[in-house]
Amino acid sequence: MICSLSHEGEISPLRSRIGVVKWESEGLSFPMNCRQCDDAPCAVVCPVKAISRDENLNRVMVDYARCIGCRSCVTACPFGGMSFDTSGGRIIKCDLCDGDPLCVRFCAYGALRYIDAGEMNTRNRKAAALRLAKSTKKSMNNGTML
Repeated sequence: MICSLSHEGEISPLRSRIGVVKWESEGLSFPMNCRQCDDAPCAVVCPVKAISRDENLNRVMVDYARCIGCRSCVTACPFGGMSFDTSGGRIIKCDLCDGDPLCVRFCAYGALRYIDAGEMNTRNRKAAALRLAKSTKKSMNNGTML
């Protein structure tokens, strides 16, 4: 809600730069947003070079004065982080709110965090190691060899 309000002046999930994918049957919801890729596929496919990296804030930005709205970037994004705002008639994506993402700051449940990719990599490795350790222990208890 805060994303669309701050960027578009209205509360509209369709105009937010962060989408939520819900798997109702599993009771899960996942935020889908721009991953600010180092080698951004959206920038590579842009025919008018309207998408580039802002090195100061390490983010991928859209130059709306150059964007022709072809939506090639939407198709190229492997994470669903780019979308087309039909109301505004333009591409929208997370711009990290100039380094202080409002979605993180105002998330009432604390479900969103803005962390360094290196930190996320470390967390993922630890989580994978824990799952492997549990799986190995369970297999050993069942008499199964890995």
